[in-house]
Amino acid sequence: MRTLTPVASYPLCPIVSFELCRQASNKLFFPCNISEKLAKASRVHKTYQLKAGFWESIKSGILNNNTTQVVEPPSALPEEEEEPLPKEFVLIEKTEPDGTVEEILFSSGGDIDVYDLQALCDKVGWPRRPLSKLAAALKNSYMVATLHSVRKSPGSEGNDQKKLIGMARATSDHAFNATIWDVLVDPGYQGQGLGKALVEKLIRALLQRDIGNISLFADSQVVEFYQNLGFEPDPEGIKGMFWYPKY
Repeated sequence: MRTLTPVASYPLCPIVSFELCRQASNKLFFPCNISEKLAKASRVHKTYQLKAGFWESIKSGILNNNTTQVVEPPSALPEEEEEPLPKEFVLIEKTEPDGTVEEILFSSGGDIDVYDLQALCDKVGWPRRPLSKLAAALKNSYMVATLHSVRKSPGSEGNDQKKLIGMARATSDHAFNATIWDVLVDPGYQGQGLGKALVEKLIRALLQRDIGNISLFADSQVVEFYQNLGFEPDPEGIKGMFWYPKY
């Protein structure tokens, strides 16, 4: 029986979809964690300095036990230059007592099946949305990050079992600003730090595209979760404003 050490115990379906904004706490969050080099790209909002150890928390891994190996992309560049994040890589590798190997793959390439996404939304209890709108939201997103579980049983080469266990997406003006939406993790994989890793990797990928202002909308019960990731509610008095049709 495998044992895992959870890093975060927060619910990992914390960001509301656009359709759910009416029930949200209307908290608009900005990261206080942008580097000086990227801050020069933004002329609209004041950028906030990084909390110490933010990126170190990414590199430190997620789980610490004998059966789990955190696999990091190789680093060949000088320390002052951050290596570009690969579009897909193994985030975690776990070996079970029967020899089955499970890999958790992170991808920012947007490779996701809309039916798999709908099934994942069902698992976390989100209201169903039309498949055509889900497909349009994915297509029009600036970046879609996913987590897939790939299970490899001994003697079953070529018959790997792959399933979607997490997703987050971002919309952007492709220059200054991005907003993160629809962060969700399969309930069977919650409590392992995967939601934290998913958001951190997505932020890193956006920063490497020179997107310096990153915001999100969070329900009140997960405000602390996002503050621990470097986000800040209502910086400089900025408030989220909403308009809805009156019908």
